[in-house]
Amino acid sequence: MPSAPVADDRPNSLDSREQWQRVRAFLNDHRFALTSRLLAESPPDHLVPGTPLLARRHWIPEQPVPLERVRLRWQPDTPAAPVDGGGPELDHIRPRQQDGTTCRRYADAVRDLAKPRLFENRSCYRLLDVETSVAGPVLTFGRGQYFDVINICEAVAHEYAAAVLAGPDGPVSLAATPFRAAIADPTDLTRRPVMAATSTLTIRHDRQTGDAEFVLHWRDPGKVASGGGLYQVMPVGMFQASHDAPWNEENDFDLWRAILRELSEELLGNTEDYGSDKAPIDYAAWPLDKTLTAAREDGSLRVFRLGLGMDPLTFVTDMLTVAVFDADLFDETFRRIVSGNEEGRRVGLDDATGRSAGIPFTAEQVDRLTGTEPMQPAGAALLRLAWKHRTTLLRLP
Repeated sequence: MPSAPVADDRPNSLDSREQWQRVRAFLNDHRFALTSRLLAESPPDHLVPGTPLLARRHWIPEQPVPLERVRLRWQPDTPAAPVDGGGPELDHIRPRQQDGTTCRRYADAVRDLAKPRLFENRSCYRLLDVETSVAGPVLTFGRGQYFDVINICEAVAHEYAAAVLAGPDGPVSLAATPFRAAIADPTDLTRRPVMAATSTLTIRHDRQTGDAEFVLHWRDPGKVASGGGLYQVMPVGMFQASHDAPWNEENDFDLWRAILRELSEELLGNTEDYGSDKAPIDYAAWPLDKTLTAAREDGSLRVFRLGLGMDPLTFVTDMLTVAVFDADLFDETFRRIVSGNEEGRRVGLDDATGRSAGIPFTAEQVDRLTGTEPMQPAGAALLRLAWKHRTTLLRLP
């Protein structure tokens, strides 16, 4: 006699997909509120004082470090990490596909159910270690992939959002977030693959008047896979080569070159296609590089590292940098500054003169953006740290 069929109590494919989409939409609409709730319910270790950013103590220098003092080290044999987003800890949030099978990775679900405009699994430089020395910080990198950010960072945020939706009136329990528990200490760079972005606060400083302003970005959730719906400094971009062709790995392994490309793309609206699929970028011949490198040498452009940290909701990692342009240099370089780009739009204050490039770099605006506005933790911490160190950054008496 044939055995009786076993009931499958899992939600059907359509129900699980609709539930996943509902949580994803809730996450994108409430990232700032979810971060605030998480910090209120269970303040994590390693918070940078006065900011919503996670960082180990030696990750944040006591004073701004000129970018030329930051050294990068390459480790070609990148070790495996025990948590990679493919384990059973995420089974409770993985949607079922149309054929009834479960999505293996969070990036698969994003691709099938909520694909943003920019969504490509490019090679990235994976952060492996952070050291400090008298000569300057040393950052060690190996090889990684952008979808590691999606499979881990967006997945852990989705898990928390799902737990909040399931129990909106009570605190989120550890049992409801097994993936977050598996990661344990997010600042442990050996525990999971960590891809870092360069987040640059771009400041226009008028030495004659003393006025300074900074460029602010709103990240469009329809265009980006992470950090949508929040304000952020600009430019920001993953630390990665310009193309996956092998000759770019070494040629683009440089923080200044990464920042330079992001300035070109986000502020000037230039293409990300540098032709480096055929040959490496000749930075020495690039007019923008020549202009800004000369400006760094004569002091009209000063670039600093303020440290690095992680978003407590997503564990997304940002290297915090500041680029201070003398007003004349900024105005000439960014005469054609764009109001929107592939990731969102530039935000400014109403200015009857039409000359405002962004937001006044004042205590009032820093307090507003870091205190009440929905801003990414990295951007909020960067503004706070830059204001703390304004005397050094702006060369004030």
